[in-house]
Amino acid sequence: MAGAVVPAIRIQREDFDVAAEIAGLTKGRADIGAVVTFSGLCRDEQGALSALELEHYPGMAEAEIGRIAAEAVSRWPLQGLTVIHRHGKIASGENIVLVVAASSHRQAAFEAANFLMDYLKSRAPFWKKEHLADGSQGGWVDAKEADDHAADRWKKQGE
Repeated sequence: MAGAVVPAIRIQREDFDVAAEIAGLTKGRADIGAVVTFSGLCRDEQGALSALELEHYPGMAEAEIGRIAAEAVSRWPLQGLTVIHRHGKIASGENIVLVVAASSHRQAAFEAANFLMDYLKSRAPFWKKEHLADGSQGGWVDAKEADDHAADRWKKQGE
């Protein structure tokens, strides 16, 4: 593929099809030797959670994910990159986020996908509210220190 990779970034309410996203990124591309995907699902927390409600700041969320994706493209030799993050009420078992990183070789694809997820988990402007299985509303989910530590490992020296 000639030229710089332009990441495809979408924030949407509707679900996505993982296989269709991979096919769309790789169709007709003989230069891609590895595709790494990460799909994050809403888990039910041992049956206590029925859904998560994700809110975002429109415009800001796209810009921040775009910044993170551009950094991934500058760090690793990627042939393609797709990032999809859902918002709205998402039931247990449904998709929340998808990262598809394509490269000539697996290591770049793995590292880029891992980098993106660490930053999406800790830095993307999304807020999660729990909806409990008993019909009540839970609280807003606090950020986890472990997510910040995971993202910190990607900092370049001097940052």
